[in-house]
Amino acid sequence: MHLLILLLILFLPVTAFSAEITTALSLNDAIRMAVEKNLDVRAELYNSAAYEADIRRNRAIYDPLFTARTNYSDATVPTLGSPISVAGKAFEINADLSQLLWTGATVSAGFNNNYSNTTSNPFDFWKSNLGIFVVQPLLKNVGREATEININISRLNKFASLERFNARLLLTVAQVRTEYFKLYSLREERDVKKISLELAQKILSDTQARVKAGVLPAMEILNAEFGAVSREKELIDAERAVSDQVDVLRLLLQMDSQAGDLKTLDLPPRNLLDVNENDAVQKALNRPDIREQKRNLELYELQSKNFSQKSRPDLIFTASTQSAGLNNAYHRNINDVISIENPAWSVGLELKYPLGNGAAENDYRRSRLKTEQTALQIRSLEESSAKEVKAAIRGLAVGYKQIDVADRGAKFAEERLRAFIRKNEVGLATTKDVLDVENDLAIAKSNQIKAVVGYANALTTFWQVTGELPEKEGIRVVEGDADKLYSAIR
Repeated sequence: MHLLILLLILFLPVTAFSAEITTALSLNDAIRMAVEKNLDVRAELYNSAAYEADIRRNRAIYDPLFTARTNYSDATVPTLGSPISVAGKAFEINADLSQLLWTGATVSAGFNNNYSNTTSNPFDFWKSNLGIFVVQPLLKNVGREATEININISRLNKFASLERFNARLLLTVAQVRTEYFKLYSLREERDVKKISLELAQKILSDTQARVKAGVLPAMEILNAEFGAVSREKELIDAERAVSDQVDVLRLLLQMDSQAGDLKTLDLPPRNLLDVNENDAVQKALNRPDIREQKRNLELYELQSKNFSQKSRPDLIFTASTQSAGLNNAYHRNINDVISIENPAWSVGLELKYPLGNGAAENDYRRSRLKTEQTALQIRSLEESSAKEVKAAIRGLAVGYKQIDVADRGAKFAEERLRAFIRKNEVGLATTKDVLDVENDLAIAKSNQIKAVVGYANALTTFWQVTGELPEKEGIRVVEGDADKLYSAIR
């Protein structure tokens, strides 16, 4: 009768025997903590923030550049064939302001002032000029795309980095789900071991009483004692496995050890997921790792186009207009400049082209090879993703069937144990027979737990290979997350 009572207890959900837990943790909370606190995830976002710094640094090419120069000299120069030396003093103060335009042109305005006084000239004088200068490339390095090449490279690198962050996030969320349900599984199996030990100890107690009463031979006590000791060892191993897994989950979630033990609140899902293979394959084509490679392809295509332009001759158009002044009084000199008494202008062309042009040509060839290589890698990833989706769908179907098989196996094992307990009570089964059958039930219960968790892991794998997992768990990453991190640096 006592064995039957224990057997009925065994059929109850094993969670009823969970020890008191310090911290109750839902799956959603675990994922949120990992996303916010996991060091690998946080570190990956710094790469995107660094590329934001590169973007803004490269945009600085449009910052106006102001230059100021001043110089004073006092020199005595000997004259060839004459004992007389020429002494002179000179002073200059100049200022320039230049600006790069999106066309690739550089426009600058300069204001130069020179003062000269020599013994060969009885007059000291000021010479000033105010001018505007334009340098515009016509073939090479012309246009917005060429001018902003480094800005666009940094931008595409940032986008690719965000996709790497998304991939890291996807991996982390999958890892949290797997480790979370693993902790659930180990706790359930530990409780199965605990009940198994309690039952073995009860069998030992009853066997000792029946041996003492002369109903059973003394040998049965040894069988019962061996069964109890074996189950005690299994329980110790199960306790250790739970403690180790709690540490794994704590590290993943960056939880303080002071939080104590962890209790999983959410049960693994058991409902069959309705899957459309074509839709799943299309979703997988938008996974972060594939999007990252597509960003890289954009980058290499941009570089190829830029290298193609750089293989052109370097034809530069220059133009300038100036107003000059010359007078021994500085203010009259400036008046001449302002009134444009001495205007001047010029235009010109400058052609540079390395004969053979091997450097530019091979830069272009190398960039084209990299572009074609990346395109092939994208095709390979897309084909692999389709294969992974099909395998994940098969995993879902098999995992769901295994739940049904494990449930039926546990039910048969329960009925079998009942039968052997009745046989034992009437002397048709030995204590070892009962212990063996009870061990079979413990294995069946363990298989039941593993089947449920295995199906949960199959769901995780499916959503991981389709790239849907973060969205399923309510996780979304935007470019502004990296920008906030960039702005937070002081």
